[in-house]
Amino acid sequence: MNDAGARDPGVAVGAYDIDGAIRRIPHHPRPGVLFFDVMPLFEDPSGLGACVDDITAWARPRRIDMVVGAEARGLILGGAIAHALGAGFATARKPGKLPGARIGRRYSLEYGEDQLELHTGAIRPGQRVLIHDDLLATGGTAEALCGLVTDMGGTVAGVAVVVELSFLPGRDRLAPHEVHSLVRFDSEEMV
Repeated sequence: MNDAGARDPGVAVGAYDIDGAIRRIPHHPRPGVLFFDVMPLFEDPSGLGACVDDITAWARPRRIDMVVGAEARGLILGGAIAHALGAGFATARKPGKLPGARIGRRYSLEYGEDQLELHTGAIRPGQRVLIHDDLLATGGTAEALCGLVTDMGGTVAGVAVVVELSFLPGRDRLAPHEVHSLVRFDSEEMV
């Protein structure tokens, strides 16, 4: 691990090379952007398990009551992490996807703007919440979720991601919340 709490690219988690399983797709979703595709990692049972095990080991001492997973890829691991921690799981979805009463927050992305919503009451006052998404870039998604958790009276116990793009300000934007990432990329250059 480096001093920021994230593993450098190429460092295996346990016996699994998470970095090696992440596909790089240039110019997606727009020209000049390098997309880090975690789906090949999740398609491999060993890769999926390595991610859940590492995040769970980091989160366990934080006494998590609830995991909030961000649409879309944060929903894939979020439920498994919650189960492994003996915690509940709440989905943060895009507008119009959750039925019933909900609370939402708009946020800025690296290349646009969006909104996420949680069911009203999904987080109870005093609950310790782990925010989970597949990737941390500018921090807009995680920052919006931290705000929703706080608005509902919960405490953000940490933010856990698979990939961190450390050349973008996501970690700084989330301070003082602790951030844990499985792999960290310092540039968008193809290696």
